[in-house]
Amino acid sequence: EEWYTLWVRNSGQERYYRYLKDDANKVFVGEISYHFDKLRNIYICDVIIKAEFRKQGFGTQGIQLLCEAAKANGVKVLYDDIAADNPSTHLFLKNGFSIEFQNDEILMVKTVL
Repeated sequence: EEWYTLWVRNSGQERYYRYLKDDANKVFVGEISYHFDKLRNIYICDVIIKAEFRKQGFGTQGIQLLCEAAKANGVKVLYDDIAADNPSTHLFLKNGFSIEFQNDEILMVKTVL
C-alpha cells in the first residue's frame, strides 16, 4: 500500500507511474514512470515493455504518454540512463531524445519537453 500511495495515488511532479495496457486485447504490456533524482537534480524516466509486446508501437506510445504527463506536471526535461548495448536506445532517439552522455557502459538520453 505504501508503494502504491507513493507512486500512483500521489503522482505528479516528483514521481509518476502508470501501467501500459493494450485496450484491444485487454492485456497489460508494460509500464512507464519518472521520478526526481535528488542527487543529480534531474528527472529520470523509465519505459518498460514486456518482451512479447516489443516492436508493436507500445514503446512509442509509452514515451509519448510519459512526456505528455511530465510536461503537464511541470517537468521541463526528462533523462534516461540506458545500458550502452540496450536496443531501446533507438526507441528513445526516434521519439525526440538525444544523447547527452555516452561511454562504453552507459548512455544518458535527454529530451526537452
